[in-house]
Amino acid sequence: MTDSDILIVGSGAAGLTAALNLADRFKVTVLAKGKLNEGSTAWAQGGIAAVLEPGDTFESHIEDTMVAGAGLNDRATVEFVVENAPAAIERLQKLGVPFATEGNMLHLTREGGHSHRRIVHVADATGWAVLDALLRAADAHPNITMVPDQVAIDLATSRHEMRYSGAGHVWGIYAVDRRTGRVVLHKARATILATGGAGRTYQFSTAPKGATGDGIAMAWRAGARVSNMEFMQFHPTCLYNTQVKNFLITEAVRGEGGHLKIPETGHRFMPDFDSRAELAPRDIVARAIDHEIKRLGLDYVHLDISHQSPAFVREHFPNIHEKLLSLGIDMTVQPIPVVPAQHYTCGGVIVDRDGRTDLPGLYAAGEVTQSGLHGANRLASNSLLECFVYGEACANHITAHWDDLPPPPDIRPWDESRVTDSDEEVVIKQNWTEIRRFMWNYVGIVRTTKRLERAQHRIRMLTDEINDYYGHFRVTPDLIELRNLLQTAELIVRCALHRKESRGLHYTLDYPQMQAEAVDTILIP
Repeated sequence: MTDSDILIVGSGAAGLTAALNLADRFKVTVLAKGKLNEGSTAWAQGGIAAVLEPGDTFESHIEDTMVAGAGLNDRATVEFVVENAPAAIERLQKLGVPFATEGNMLHLTREGGHSHRRIVHVADATGWAVLDALLRAADAHPNITMVPDQVAIDLATSRHEMRYSGAGHVWGIYAVDRRTGRVVLHKARATILATGGAGRTYQFSTAPKGATGDGIAMAWRAGARVSNMEFMQFHPTCLYNTQVKNFLITEAVRGEGGHLKIPETGHRFMPDFDSRAELAPRDIVARAIDHEIKRLGLDYVHLDISHQSPAFVREHFPNIHEKLLSLGIDMTVQPIPVVPAQHYTCGGVIVDRDGRTDLPGLYAAGEVTQSGLHGANRLASNSLLECFVYGEACANHITAHWDDLPPPPDIRPWDESRVTDSDEEVVIKQNWTEIRRFMWNYVGIVRTTKRLERAQHRIRMLTDEINDYYGHFRVTPDLIELRNLLQTAELIVRCALHRKESRGLHYTLDYPQMQAEAVDTILIP
């Protein structure tokens, strides 16, 4: 067992921001599922949106976010995040993040859905640079303990107290230590979920392998409400390559003039779908690509920025350029083959503007949440921004209300007395593959009620199978992820079946129109 003032589950932008804002006063433990730098933050190529350009305004950033979110955003939340963006950038600069500059000003790029240049970046590897700075700062702080290789199983709640209670308070988590295979109880007075999204629920995803919806599934099982899980963002441009999986071609390639074309004819097709062409929001671009691929029987479409100068391309996209060269593609003279892939989870655990969930003692920040910022579709480069603003919001509320948080009681250790080691690991692999495939085929970019019902039927069958497996065998990281994947898939399908309209990222052929009133899909355990 470990015991700390505050436990943070996740070592990305949201978790480390919260840790650094808490550590001057409290003992903080940060758990990582694998290595400390393996989460989604490190994969973020594009940048961070903030109003910094002369002529740009908070109101403009707010409106762009609301338009992309198809009106489902909570306006007060959007205002809160947007207005705190410049200060978040300033704090990152003080931590040493080497943002690109132009003269003595930050270099700003533009991405789809934005009316101004407002994306601060570190070439095309912003997330990695930000995470590196946050990790160095956290590592240097004596009150922050970072523990890798902790695979969270479930939240430790009032139900796990030595003296059983139904109060629903969260006192930490149970996790498998990958290094020993043993289950560890991590206790704390306050717990922050910063576990990221659920991208690996899908066959094709730009998310890292650990993005299996763990925080969403754990919070749901513990009794927290979950919202808007039908809004899965599909990034329009993931590299199509049989050797390399999940390599994202950043939104900024289109922002800097890249064109989407039909491979055989070279026809630039986005103007056929939207007046904003390649700068339309991601859901429109992803559906357009999906439409052309299915209509023409293509494997991929082309993303072409070779009309820009080679020096411009290499300067703006050095990491993508180098990676593609290693695969025999020179993006300065050749188009890039791309396909859509699942990219971001817009729904999640419901939180208020202090990052509080429904459960006492449990906070959440980042992609694991549904804060009201993204609505029905996330605007490009608002995701890292949300992590910084809400990581700090959680920390501020915990600090201000520390005396109201009771110390944890005695919690029961993990009970393995009635389970054995599994001799059927092939079952996990088979079920994992099946979930991701039917989610891609039935609950993907374009949906129908019949497809969703087919997915729901498969989920019901697999739920019995996996619950039986979970009840009889010792937990392993793979089994934990499979259980969470299935739970997340069920939440996505339930939300999708509930929404009788097409809005933002949820597009169904059975209800192609958008209703007049925007209403969140809220699931109650």
